[in-house]
Amino acid sequence: MSLPQEKLQEYLTFAHQLANASGLAILPWFRAPLAVQDKGGALFDPVTEGDKAAERVMRELIQARYPHDGILGEEEEAVAGSSGLTWVLDPIDGTRAFITGLPLWGTLIALNDGEQPVLGVMNQPFTRERYVGTRDAAWCNGAPLKTRRCASLSQATLMATTPDMFDQAQRAAFDRVASQTRLMRWGGDCYAYCMLASGYVDVIIEASLKPYDVQALMPIIEGAGGVMTSWTGGTAQHGGPVVACGDPALHAQVLELLAGKG
Repeated sequence: MSLPQEKLQEYLTFAHQLANASGLAILPWFRAPLAVQDKGGALFDPVTEGDKAAERVMRELIQARYPHDGILGEEEEAVAGSSGLTWVLDPIDGTRAFITGLPLWGTLIALNDGEQPVLGVMNQPFTRERYVGTRDAAWCNGAPLKTRRCASLSQATLMATTPDMFDQAQRAAFDRVASQTRLMRWGGDCYAYCMLASGYVDVIIEASLKPYDVQALMPIIEGAGGVMTSWTGGTAQHGGPVVACGDPALHAQVLELLAGKG
């Protein structure tokens, strides 16, 4: 589905309203005493009242304004819509950072037109930074974003949230890339992707991601001039193993190394 520019602007304005409302719901819980639940699984998967309150307020706003749109969020069941559009929500991406008082988290809001995410927002209400992207451009607090050129891995900065997200084969592939970079850093969650869009990071390689972890970030990366795909070069919107690069030339090199061809 191709959205007319005026309709895209309407949805973008609404996405800002979602970001405002979710930020108000989250901030009272940040750096405050709060209960943390583990959703279970092989790794600690925390959820807080901040996560739940933020997603609930966004869902209520969407259902009131666009009742025929679908909703896919991390904390509640998916809602199937009839419009062909789906809002994809992660109320707090980086909950581990959130519960340890680190501001490396954000609220992710995407609109998918049935083919791909067409707009994305990463809102960090504590630092008052809002990253916004479409297929054509990206901004932070209204200032244009641009990835930096870096055609050589030997000059690249690489990031990933945690080594725990990789299985044995994926970790070996990751290490093939990491061994050739100038600098490798763990951590960051969604914030790392926004630093890539801002020109401070060159490569992000991750795995075990969900659609709500990545869809808002894709328009931000791509709108800033970068590339974000699966490890095989396909769409990243379904999650799983994902690679983002600021320089398309570098992206091609990274894919070859991940495939064991480099």
